[in-house]
Amino acid sequence: MPAAPAATPPWSIVIHGGAGTITRAVLTAAQDSGARAGLRAALDAGSAVLAGGGAALDAVEAAVRVLEDDPHFNAGHGAAYTRDGRNELDAAIMDGRDRAAGAATGLSHTRNPVSLARAVMTHSPHVLLSGEGADRFSREQGLEQAEPSYFATAERRRQLDELLASGSDGFDIDMKYGTVGAVARDRRGHVAAATSTGGVTGKRWGRIGDSPVIGAGTYADDRAGAVSATGAGEYFIRVGAAHEICARVRLAGEDILTAGGGVIDELTAMGGAGGVILVAPDGIGGWRFNTPGMYRGHASSSHAPHVAIYGDE
Repeated sequence: MPAAPAATPPWSIVIHGGAGTITRAVLTAAQDSGARAGLRAALDAGSAVLAGGGAALDAVEAAVRVLEDDPHFNAGHGAAYTRDGRNELDAAIMDGRDRAAGAATGLSHTRNPVSLARAVMTHSPHVLLSGEGADRFSREQGLEQAEPSYFATAERRRQLDELLASGSDGFDIDMKYGTVGAVARDRRGHVAAATSTGGVTGKRWGRIGDSPVIGAGTYADDRAGAVSATGAGEYFIRVGAAHEICARVRLAGEDILTAGGGVIDELTAMGGAGGVILVAPDGIGGWRFNTPGMYRGHASSSHAPHVAIYGDE
């Protein structure tokens, strides 16, 4: 006899705060506890939306806004510095119901880039805005603004100074602090994804990573699931990682965790590093990564919130 259907459909949310060389030897006790508290706060914000019957789109925005405001992560307040000493912010959001999407890149005044990405999706005919024009659109939409100094922190400046002092001609490849993101499935069975980043320390020439690129670092489709990525963005762009995972689910019949692992394996073979968070249309969620650690967390209607940082957790 088949089990009776649940009285209310399940919901789930998965979040990340970046993947990279994140080990117990690298993080101080204060950094460890601070990051875990930030992840838990983001989970609580997204879970409150979903538990109250809210939309997945609202949940991922709420969770990412919390992470953008937390200087333990590389997004919003606490963003990485470019090589010339600026903070440039990128974000994207996508609705699995109709694959509507919005993104913004090169921001310097919008306090919560993920909310600007949503405004681009909802209140403009475009998908991706950049630079001064994106910040101008943000002001026109009445979104909260901040002086460039708001995004800066002493720790991020130290990381840039360390990179410059090393004489390196590249950017930070260790990625000790990373991009943030969230994916969710709501009680109506819809999924959504959102990602926000300050890029990588020492980036130059207006470099844009995968986070605001729909199909690379961010993707959602009710037919397959939702994905947010973090790591070496150039590789995620080349693989089309987020869309590729959803395509494997939809066209090859793989479950989303298997698909995520397969794409991370492909990225690893190319020399890339990073991870993805995933949620399927049935609410199954999780992550896959090839780095020593990944700030991550999960909660659902049937599981208590759980956060982790290191690869052995």
